Amino acid sequence: MNTLRKFFLPRSVAVIGASADPAKVGYALLRNALYGSIEGPAERSRGFDGKIFAVNARGAEVLGLQSVRSVSEIPEPVDLAVVAIPAPSIPKTVEECGNRGIQAVVVITAGFSEVGPEGHRLEQEMVEAARRTGVRIIGPNCLGVIAAEQRLNVSFAYRSPPPGSISLLSQSGALCTALISYAFEEHVGYRHFVSMGDKCDVEDAEVIDYFAEDEKTSCIALYIEALKQPRAFYEAARRATRRKPVVAIKVGRTAAGARAASSHTGSIAGSDAAYQAAFRQSGVQRVHNLASFIDATRALSSQPLPRGKRICVLTNAGGPGVITADTLHDLGLDLVKLSSETIDKLNRHCPAAWSHGNPADIIGDAGPERYLETLRIINQADEVDGIVLIMTHQSMSQPMQIAKAVIDLVPELTKPITVSFIGQEAEQAEDLLEEAGIPEFNFPERAADAMGALCTRADIVRRHQEEVPS
Repeated sequence: MNTLRKFFLPRSVAVIGASADPAKVGYALLRNALYGSIEGPAERSRGFDGKIFAVNARGAEVLGLQSVRSVSEIPEPVDLAVVAIPAPSIPKTVEECGNRGIQAVVVITAGFSEVGPEGHRLEQEMVEAARRTGVRIIGPNCLGVIAAEQRLNVSFAYRSPPPGSISLLSQSGALCTALISYAFEEHVGYRHFVSMGDKCDVEDAEVIDYFAEDEKTSCIALYIEALKQPRAFYEAARRATRRKPVVAIKVGRTAAGARAASSHTGSIAGSDAAYQAAFRQSGVQRVHNLASFIDATRALSSQPLPRGKRICVLTNAGGPGVITADTLHDLGLDLVKLSSETIDKLNRHCPAAWSHGNPADIIGDAGPERYLETLRIINQADEVDGIVLIMTHQSMSQPMQIAKAVIDLVPELTKPITVSFIGQEAEQAEDLLEEAGIPEFNFPERAADAMGALCTRADIVRRHQEEVPS
């Protein structure tokens, strides 16, 4: 665990293979380390605040840093090295890192076990060099590591994600870059991004344990193609889910997907039924598409857990309310019958034409005051465990004011809420909600799915609490 901390909390970093050529990975790695992004202003205040050393075979000046020709020439101690040089040179370089006292190494370079027998032989040689010298390796064939709060970006992603509390472990680097783009669009904050690649040394279980112990990680997100040590994963996941939610998307469920995973990172996908059983028994929440993956982690990282599965839908339009009701039913959640006391309270703030039930359709002319008062009443209703709020932009609607009303009520809310403001016209209001930490979705089904993830997590917590200690 002490060595793993050096991947995420280093005091100094060496970029081995640093380059002044923007077409080279070594350029992206060094620029990200220095400035936090490949494009944009060259401001050190945006980059890693520890010492950065450039290693370049020619000893040239690279992005304003005077490089050294080899690891052995680095003048000071280094906690973390990131490597982007040709694969045949890496075993020797890893050994040099170990001899220099560098215990944490990220190998970006591809061309190892994923390409066949010769690559596998080279990978074994690299691992043996690491073990001889006390080095731990993330990779090879990976995007790199990002710790947003530390402004550490030793990857070739085009920018760092906004800081937050979700920690992502992914076997796909491209998925990481896609999620970074989405994070800015939807105001989702991440604490860590770790691209695992071929997993020649550091395994999923070790990183999961690290994230589980990290107090600032509220939700762990996993993209998995295959597990080399399934038992260790199961045990780590079980430990982690006792402390915080873990969401996984496991690909390679089909024969076509398994073949694609094998060619991508040299993975053998294995029996999907075995993975499904391991996820269920350990408390990992499995999803099957990226939308659900993102939506679940957003809700789980920002909302309290419901006491039960009794959900109320608050809407200004009948159709989306019905769609949401159907989705909640499909998820095994209860569209709760509102008590006569709750309905009496709602009658005081709603026109006679409101639905008088659940979904609570407060009709199309509902403004911010009606939304505020009805949300307050539903939050106080003992029979309700969670709220899905929907707003469709009609001629009388005031999306920004309704969003502000919801945000104003957040300090009073004791139950989880997911929101869907439907339509491009409400985009600014959506941004306002997301910036306030309220999970907002462009379709009501996604808001219902996110509520489902919260209810599933509540079930997992109860199950853990009921278990007899061994």
